[in-house]
Amino acid sequence: MKLKLNLNLNNARFEITAVRPEQYPKNDLPEITFVGRSNVGKSSLINTMLNRKNLAKVAATPGRTRVINFYNIDDKLYFVDLPGYGFAKVPKTMKTGWKDIIETYLIERKQLKKVIMLVDIRHSPTSDDVLMHEWLKAMRKSYVVVATKLDKIPRTKIKERISDIRSILKLEDDVKIIPFSSETRQGRDELWDEILDESYFVESYFS
Repeated sequence: MKLKLNLNLNNARFEITAVRPEQYPKNDLPEITFVGRSNVGKSSLINTMLNRKNLAKVAATPGRTRVINFYNIDDKLYFVDLPGYGFAKVPKTMKTGWKDIIETYLIERKQLKKVIMLVDIRHSPTSDDVLMHEWLKAMRKSYVVVATKLDKIPRTKIKERISDIRSILKLEDDVKIIPFSSETRQGRDELWDEILDESYFVESYFS
């Protein structure tokens, strides 16, 4: 059984910033979590999904966000924005801190229901992207891949770029790649369908 959840996006709000598990929200709402390299467009995507311009703040300097941001959507689910990974121009100690923050959340957070993994459609996935995907598979996380910045390439190149991403990440045939543009909003409805048409909402609201 699946439930198509109705959400009032006017009730979407930033709720809390956290670093450690004891700072996470204290409830059992399902959490949809966004991961990806720094500057891949996570904040822009979240704003597009929620029909907002500046709810999720775009960092002035890529790679500097070291916290987890929780966005409450109509008191029915959370969008969770994890720190971006893979930005080269930061100290090694900062990268280690990111790793701990990201892994602790992904491993320990029982409310995590689906991971949205973002890659830049213009470029081949990096070694960091490959590692993230391998980790998601090994940990048996439910996930979907979103290829951002679709408006930055010609339409004739879309199929080629999607094929490249699938090949490098070694995606199974049943793993969906959603081309997405925060400028044109292409891919928004398809991603919402992936997020909402899931059994975890039945488990949350009817258990």
